[in-house]
Amino acid sequence: MARLNAVLPLCVALLAVLAGQSAAGRYYSDKVQDKVRKEVEKAMAYNPSVGPALVRLVFHDCWVNGCDGSVLLDKTPTDGTNTEKKAVNNIGLAGFEVIDTIKQKVGAAASCADILAFAGRDAADILSGGKIFYTIPAGRKDGVVSSAAAADANLPESTFDFGQLQTNFAAPGRNFSVEELVVLSGAHSIGVAHLSSYRDRLGADATPIDSDYQSALVKATPPELLGRGQNPTVPNNPRDASAAFQKDAAYDPAAVGVSPTRGVLDNSYYHNNLINKVLFKSDWVLRTDGFAASKLQEYKDNAPEWNSDFAAAMVKLSNLPAQGKNLEIRKNCRFTNQQYYY
Repeated sequence: MARLNAVLPLCVALLAVLAGQSAAGRYYSDKVQDKVRKEVEKAMAYNPSVGPALVRLVFHDCWVNGCDGSVLLDKTPTDGTNTEKKAVNNIGLAGFEVIDTIKQKVGAAASCADILAFAGRDAADILSGGKIFYTIPAGRKDGVVSSAAAADANLPESTFDFGQLQTNFAAPGRNFSVEELVVLSGAHSIGVAHLSSYRDRLGADATPIDSDYQSALVKATPPELLGRGQNPTVPNNPRDASAAFQKDAAYDPAAVGVSPTRGVLDNSYYHNNLINKVLFKSDWVLRTDGFAASKLQEYKDNAPEWNSDFAAAMVKLSNLPAQGKNLEIRKNCRFTNQQYYY
């Protein structure tokens, strides 16, 4: 904490640059939400990768048994340590320390599920420079079950085809439309991905991918690294890659029509998808459905519309009700209250 406080003056200035908004940030009359906001601002200024991680955590929590903070658990009475964090589809999850810090600040005044939903909301606001903002209520409770198997059974995989994605999003308890599938996929304008998640895109039999982009990926993360126990990452968005990678990938943000500012949550994903410069098969297959493809073009051409629709989809996502029993407000976000003293 001392190290974090020591760099706060620099952090505040950096945050203003990253977010494109005033250094003062956004304030809430609700004390819990205001504390969440302040801690998210500090964390993102100190480590910009925290922002995309928090946005991702909202999806990975709420998609499995609703918004119950189960993705935060390290151990449960029923699942032991084989919690959602251990799921294959949850590779690279991060931001847990930020949630821990906030919980220490607010205590019993908020559930871990509420803290996570608010933190993801604020991260999206900051990453978009204030263009994506939404209000969500408090009142979520924390679950006491967290299963790696359940996470892998429910979270969409990067190798899904369009039909599998559509079925996954429309599943009972979620009821997300194809339009909302396309909207939420736009979050791939930020963050990073592991080689294991896009390995299938690097071979001669890959679903359509720009050849220069594919070559740049192979050069940056050779597939054979997986056989050596290594699983490196690259940015989801070539806009956020190094100048050397962009040169290899023949990617010029200005020519593509996107802002060159790195790390911004915006509609650049749609520009990239329509020129076959996206990482995942599950990204590209959106082009195989007529309606989904039309929405890709629509969001490419209309950034404000995507901002608004993304905010609405995040509200719906953040309000998915917890499906478990024996819900509680945890004392520690990593453990159920039954295990808190053990």
